[in-house]
Amino acid sequence: MTSASVTGTAAQTAKTKPHGTTITFWQGVAIIFGANIGAGILALPYGARTGGFPALLIALAIAGVLTTASMLYIAEVALRTKEPLQLAGLARKYLGNTGSWLVFAGVVVNGLGALIAYASGSGSILSEMFGIPEALGSFVFFIPGVLVVWFGLKATGRSEQAITIAMLVLILVLCAWTFIGPGIQFSNLSYVEPYFIIPIVNLAVFAFIAQYTVPELARGLAEHNPRALPRSIVVGMCATGFLLALVPLAALGMMGPDGITEVVTVAWGRELGAVAYYMANIFAVLAMLTSFWAIALTLMSNVFDRFNWPSEKAPGYRVAAILLVAVPPLLIGVFKLAGFVSALGYAGGFAGAIMSVIPVLMLHKARKFGDQEPAWKAGWIAHPVIQALLIIVFGLAFIYSLVSAFGLVPDGWA
Repeated sequence: MTSASVTGTAAQTAKTKPHGTTITFWQGVAIIFGANIGAGILALPYGARTGGFPALLIALAIAGVLTTASMLYIAEVALRTKEPLQLAGLARKYLGNTGSWLVFAGVVVNGLGALIAYASGSGSILSEMFGIPEALGSFVFFIPGVLVVWFGLKATGRSEQAITIAMLVLILVLCAWTFIGPGIQFSNLSYVEPYFIIPIVNLAVFAFIAQYTVPELARGLAEHNPRALPRSIVVGMCATGFLLALVPLAALGMMGPDGITEVVTVAWGRELGAVAYYMANIFAVLAMLTSFWAIALTLMSNVFDRFNWPSEKAPGYRVAAILLVAVPPLLIGVFKLAGFVSALGYAGGFAGAIMSVIPVLMLHKARKFGDQEPAWKAGWIAHPVIQALLIIVFGLAFIYSLVSAFGLVPDGWA
């Protein structure tokens, strides 16, 4: 790629950098947490029912550590780059157009897979709660989702922070209610089938895959508090891992593998009673909403970056980007063209493969050809052994997604 093309990209980005993008450390944590705590946490108990809770813990540990490493690589790349580029733009700068298109494809597949799951899951939950058609429930969900994304990063950060607090209160109350009330049975948590760890890892990869939000965080933190970027990633991912383990612990422990529904809050709330039923499903909708905001904003920003669209004073382009982000998943979800868990698994496998290789390659290139010395560097987490494990594990998750899509996986893995 020529220096002129890089300069042109920088000029375009500088010209279109939106105002009011500064965020705080805790808003950064909330964006990471909100992006992760969405459909994945609602599907994990169902996806883990065959392997058991110990298998789920192993899968979460593998996926969580490796995904955090990948995110920290992207953080260093962003801090080495003067222009506030999105992931596709960073890939174009350091890896050329091929890398940029691969990253953009990963962003699109992961983002649309998640938004399809939110359209399907939110419609199902709101329909059951209020007796409305599922299509109407999905449409009602998408209205606040699109509105917050329209107003940009600062509005998303503030909304994520407020809703995340409400989510934490709801889920901690539900878990305490479960432990103190009906309680959990050790036999529901002690069984383990290691054979089923592979499909659980595939789902866990999706539950943790918030790499796409890192350039947005860098845009909001790099200028005034760059060292807060890696700290917000680590804190957000640790909080994610804790909650991703806590919810299956409570739900599986109380109901066992046969009682888990595809969206866990449906059965969980019923078991605890009417009040808990509404609390559980309100949590589910809020979890999908916070994840929708983070993923849709990142997806829209990458559309602007990849096609060099002007984002300031060009409402027509923003409308077009919103339509591209929101309409296809809404239609696919409403017409049930993809299942809730299957949409997450396929998206996680494909996006995981892209996001295992590309950040490693970008880190090596940025360390040689970056614009500036970064305020923070990935240390031991960038060891070659960890980089190799990242590529191998996420690559296997991608292979699983391919054979699963063609119905070639063993019984019980689908």
